Amino acid sequence: MRTMMKRIAMAALAASGLALLAVPAQAQRNGLYQVNGTNPDGSAYTGQMLIQQVGLASWRVAWQIGENRFEGYGMSAGPVFSIGFTLGQSPGIAIYQVTSDGGMTGQWTIVGSSAIGTENLTPVEAPPARTAPQAPPAAAPTRPRP
Repeated sequence: MRTMMKRIAMAALAASGLALLAVPAQAQRNGLYQVNGTNPDGSAYTGQMLIQQVGLASWRVAWQIGENRFEGYGMSAGPVFSIGFTLGQSPGIAIYQVTSDGGMTGQWTIVGSSAIGTENLTPVEAPPARTAPQAPPAAAPTRPRP
C-alpha cells in the first residue's frame, strides 16, 4: 500500500511538472521593450527589443542596440523566456525570468565564452489609440419666423 501511494505521488508530481512546462508565460506578450544591459566586459548598453509571438510558446525577437540589430527566436515556459540568437557569426543564448509586471530580467552569453552579460527588459506601453477628430455637431435647422 505504501509503495503504491509513493508511485501515485511521484506520478502526480511528474504530471504537474510537465504541465508547467507546456504553459506559456502569462506575463509574456507581444510588443516593444526597453533594454538595459551589461556586456560581459562590464560595459553598459541600452536599446530596444521587439517580441512577436509566432506560435503557442514561440517568439520572434529583434534587438536594436545602437546601430546594431540582432535577431533570434525564443520560447516561453512558465515564467522562463529563453532566446537563441547570433552575434556576428557566433551563436548566443539568453535566459530571462518574466516578472509580474511583464518585464524580464536575465543573463546571456555567447556559446564557448567564459563570460556572462545581464539584461533587463521593460515593456514600452503603447501610446493611447488616436481617435479621428470629431466634427462639431451640426447646427439644428432653423425655421423662418412668420
